[in-house]
Amino acid sequence: MYDISTRKRALALVEQGRSLNSVSRETGISRAAIRSWQDRLEPLPGIATPDPGPPADDRAYAYLLGLYLGDGCISAHPRGTGYYLRIACADAWPGLLRLCREAVVKVRPGIGVYALQKEGYSMVTSYSRHWPHLFPQHGSGKKHERRLALEPWQQDIVDAHPWEFIRGLVHSDGCRITNWTTRIIAGESRRYEYPRYFFTNLSVDIRHLYTDTLDKVGVSWKQANAHNVSVARRTSVALMDTHIGPKH
Repeated sequence: MYDISTRKRALALVEQGRSLNSVSRETGISRAAIRSWQDRLEPLPGIATPDPGPPADDRAYAYLLGLYLGDGCISAHPRGTGYYLRIACADAWPGLLRLCREAVVKVRPGIGVYALQKEGYSMVTSYSRHWPHLFPQHGSGKKHERRLALEPWQQDIVDAHPWEFIRGLVHSDGCRITNWTTRIIAGESRRYEYPRYFFTNLSVDIRHLYTDTLDKVGVSWKQANAHNVSVARRTSVALMDTHIGPKH
């Protein structure tokens, strides 16, 4: 299930004096697997996990990819038999929870999906041997601390369904808010309100994936601060409202 380089990296952490619990939490690899590699580094002969092929629904995959990059993770089963895909969905937006579960089922028809309730959010969870194939951005460490890039086949799907990808990113790490200011009109101070979209992510690569896709659909944006992308122009907000809208 793990290549030699992954095994060596995990063992290198152990050799630094780290505990098996600590290395397991960081890498998503079970303690039992790491312990076994201390005796035998090379994998035992076995049947390779077959490539699952492309997603069953490209539109749903583009949306799920956006959710995964924002609020998702993949971790190995403790026994090393497969992987869990987990995506955090806030309780404040039950519609997002429903859309997330529907997207998982459309991408992998017949697969089991359940929501594990946490404090303030639910973790939409699904088990499969194939999640790392479908989300090759999976890896050890935090997303913003390592390089992320789409595979060519993923980019083809995003290019075909850019709004679904943007929607997934906004639903995970974005929001639509209403700003306000005051203006003097005919000698009177009047309140003026205007909507805008924000997207916040620590990963430079994920922000670039977002803004590159905005460029392709004709949405103007600007970097509001180090980690925040803003869409505020009226025509661009109108485009976002047509295809995205507020979370619900």
